[in-house]
Amino acid sequence: MTSIRRALLLPLAGGLALALVAATLATYVRARDEASAMFDVQLSQLAASVTGMPLSVAPGAGRAGSADAPLIVQVWNRDGVQVYRSQGAREAPARGSPGFATVQTRDGPWRVYSVLAGGELVQVAQPLALRDQLAASLALSTIVPWLVAAPLIAVLLWFAIARALRPLDRLAHAVGERNPRELEPLSEREWPREVAPLVAALNGLLRRLDGALDAQKAFVADAAHELRTPLAAVHLQAELAERAHGEAERAGALAALRGGLMRATRVVEQLLSLAREDHAGADAPRVHVDLAALAREAIAAHAGRAAAKDVDLGAGRLDTLAVDGDADALATLAANLIDNALRYVPAGGHVDVIVETRDGAPALVVRDDGPGIPASERALVFERFARGPRRGAPGSGLGLAIVKRIAERHGAAVTLADGAHGRGLEVVVRFGQVASGDERGERGPRTGDRAGGTAMPGT
Repeated sequence: MTSIRRALLLPLAGGLALALVAATLATYVRARDEASAMFDVQLSQLAASVTGMPLSVAPGAGRAGSADAPLIVQVWNRDGVQVYRSQGAREAPARGSPGFATVQTRDGPWRVYSVLAGGELVQVAQPLALRDQLAASLALSTIVPWLVAAPLIAVLLWFAIARALRPLDRLAHAVGERNPRELEPLSEREWPREVAPLVAALNGLLRRLDGALDAQKAFVADAAHELRTPLAAVHLQAELAERAHGEAERAGALAALRGGLMRATRVVEQLLSLAREDHAGADAPRVHVDLAALAREAIAAHAGRAAAKDVDLGAGRLDTLAVDGDADALATLAANLIDNALRYVPAGGHVDVIVETRDGAPALVVRDDGPGIPASERALVFERFARGPRRGAPGSGLGLAIVKRIAERHGAAVTLADGAHGRGLEVVVRFGQVASGDERGERGPRTGDRAGGTAMPGT
């Protein structure tokens, strides 16, 4: 795992080391250049001072001085005879042309200055190693204080980084103190500016988690309450079947038991659908969903039930419209709308399923001519386990709550209105976007047209 402290300290320490090396090299090069310029002036001045001085012409007569002397002076007369040499022990560079020159010898490179004066050639030479030693000494004297201060700077960097990262430790401790029963948001005032976005994101996560846990608690409590009644009824009906006298009484008890099991099964299915939608993420896989085909499949799945109840279930206008979404969730949405309509429409009633464009957006509409819902109570029917004014009708009160949850996940709006001619209920699910490549407004075949068309099979 990468350490932030290490990630900060290593580049800073490495940068400091590179800066010291670069400063040392720059100081050395500059000192060497300055020393070379200074020594060149010294060589030229020394050659000028030697010119015109009386020198012995005997070979070796002028050889004096230490072998470690930094300078060698040599003089040749016009016949090419060396008349003076300041050192005899060290190897001196050969005579060269007038001016400055760098000459290689067995002892290394030499800097040589030659000048013609009074028919004599005066040459002053100096080893370049002397200049390099001086430059290195100057560079070292400059960089030594920094080398001494470098460990201190590293320690200060370590403590500065540790202090700067201390809010992260406090944040980790504050988050660690939270538990599923206490998810209070963190204070957003006591953190540095760089940590504030992380604190805000954590607070958002804590709020969502708290809401999810509250919803889960409410769901468990409501589920326990809603399942208690059908399960108690099933238990009672099973006891009645055991105590039945005769086949007719037993058959009636078993039929009641079957009905109770169907109701309990329906409640469990709705609860599972609601739980699945509560935990479905907004980034769930999306596909191209044809709303007209979806409506036809939902009508066909409920045709038998509609026929058994003598309800005319059919497809009205089915335009070729599509949206991008979760196909299974949208199928559940359509099935719940039709199931809700069939549950409350009396025998001989009508249920129409329509796919059309409303306000420039695709919409799925389910319209019935049942008892409807008063306008003052329409907002309540989207609450979980709410049945509005029709509490006596069978159902779990979850159908429209599931519809609303699925619609919200798909960016759709659910509205309730009066049905045709002011009777019944019209549920409109209006989607926000059309799927890419969709052809709007193309009218599909109408089945179940009340104006004389052919109804869907089984309606």
